[in-house]
Amino acid sequence: MSAVLEKLRFLLVDDNQHIRSIVSAILKGVGVRHIREAMDGAEALQILRDWQTDIAIVDFKMNPLDGVMFTQLVRNSPDTVDPYLPIIMLTGFAERHRVFEARDAGVTEIVVKPVTARSLLDRINTVIFHPRPFIRSPDYFGPCRRRRVDPQHQGPFRRSGEKDAAGPTLEI
Repeated sequence: MSAVLEKLRFLLVDDNQHIRSIVSAILKGVGVRHIREAMDGAEALQILRDWQTDIAIVDFKMNPLDGVMFTQLVRNSPDTVDPYLPIIMLTGFAERHRVFEARDAGVTEIVVKPVTARSLLDRINTVIFHPRPFIRSPDYFGPCRRRRVDPQHQGPFRRSGEKDAAGPTLEI
């Protein structure tokens, strides 16, 4: 995996320098060579405009632009550079409603603080080797939020358009 990681470009967004240092050390320890850092979502959006990014790792709570709003802008803004950007959210807020808020904004994966190398690398592995398809509906755009197969589902498809979906986005 380190051969893959050394080519990828990571954007690390957290208002806490200590957390950025920890995450950066984890990434460098597995061979990541290209890391840019930002202190909040607004600075991160500017970096995205100027620097091609493969994976963003963002904190949930930052000012003036938090990780949820950052994700919504990356996914839905008309001038977004890459609406399909994998976004891994770091959060100290593991409450169900906070996780759902991040998921519903279009976050790809979540890592609960305190960050461990294993938890972060597992999420990076998932976004690289097991990406979820993107869904576009009237009120959501982002990775498919379904993570499990529903044994109660009776039909062949759970969304209209799944059968004929071509490419990375399913329309519903």
